[in-house]
Amino acid sequence: MITIWSDALLSITACPRCRSRVIPCADTDRKRAYRCSNAGCELAEDGFPLLHEQPVLIDFSASIIDRAGILRRDGGSVQPRDVNGTWLRTHVHRLLCGDNHNARRVAADLTRGLKKRRGKPRVLIIGGGTIGAGSSELCLDRDIDVISLDVFASPNTTFVADGHRLPLVDGSVDAVWVQAVLEHVLDPSAVVAEIHRVLKPDGIVFADTPFMQQVHEGIYDFTRFTLHGHRWLFRRFEVIDAGVTRGAGTGLVWSIRYFIRALTRKSSISTVLTLPFFWLRYADRLLDNGLSADGASGVFFLGRRSPKSIAPRDMIGFYDELRRLHDGQPHPLHSADGAVAAEEEEEPAPPRRLRA
Repeated sequence: MITIWSDALLSITACPRCRSRVIPCADTDRKRAYRCSNAGCELAEDGFPLLHEQPVLIDFSASIIDRAGILRRDGGSVQPRDVNGTWLRTHVHRLLCGDNHNARRVAADLTRGLKKRRGKPRVLIIGGGTIGAGSSELCLDRDIDVISLDVFASPNTTFVADGHRLPLVDGSVDAVWVQAVLEHVLDPSAVVAEIHRVLKPDGIVFADTPFMQQVHEGIYDFTRFTLHGHRWLFRRFEVIDAGVTRGAGTGLVWSIRYFIRALTRKSSISTVLTLPFFWLRYADRLLDNGLSADGASGVFFLGRRSPKSIAPRDMIGFYDELRRLHDGQPHPLHSADGAVAAEEEEEPAPPRRLRA
């Protein structure tokens, strides 16, 4: 379950600039509740604020997030957000975009596999201010400690942080879940390098990133990835599975909606006028997996941390990997037990949080 911040987490917390220990400040100033323990680091003096009982563990000198701005917003997001989703918004989004069945399947497999490891497994969710589609089973499980972060404070986050500089010690988590996030960061390669750093040697990463999707975070939307570009981004990981999360049919629905939005200059009108085309997303189940990837709305990568990177020439062999995966022969997620597909079901309620 998602963990509520407490000082117990300081054992795995690190300064986002120098990676020294983070310690509480002696005073009670919430604008400087924690600080870096390294006296030579500027963040020992500047410290980290506490907003909504969550520390803001960001090196603002190297982040797109502004210290004065986040304090002024009391930890809130620059973008308006409905973090738990209203009934109408959730169902309209599901009608137009569908469920993320691959994310749901991976979340179920990952949950089962992690629970077989020694001790209580720890999962890091990057961009967890809003619960990602299909990830609720992972977030709800009482036998897994979920540390969730985002660039704003939310009922779903443990602390506030920037993925470019994760405030965690090396090798501190068993798995990382980064869903619909890498398009919103300035340097995806830096974020993936940080993911590699904080994962244990046998750690697992799941990434779900858009390909054929229009801009959906305003000025905080920077990048898209093809399936092969996504693989190269995670070149320091062994591929377990990869493919399409939402196919060309869903991508077409997105295009229709944004065409109408540009024509009418109204987002609400474009949503209503796109509803008659919702059926196009069901074509994703009929499309060829390989060909659909060339026009997919989103792609995913599931991999295991590796001590070495694949070489550029190895990317040619990824075509053979994809052929095997598309034939329904993914690597077992956990070598001893294999992966078992989860049955499709309705999304559970938003996850409750546990105190660490």
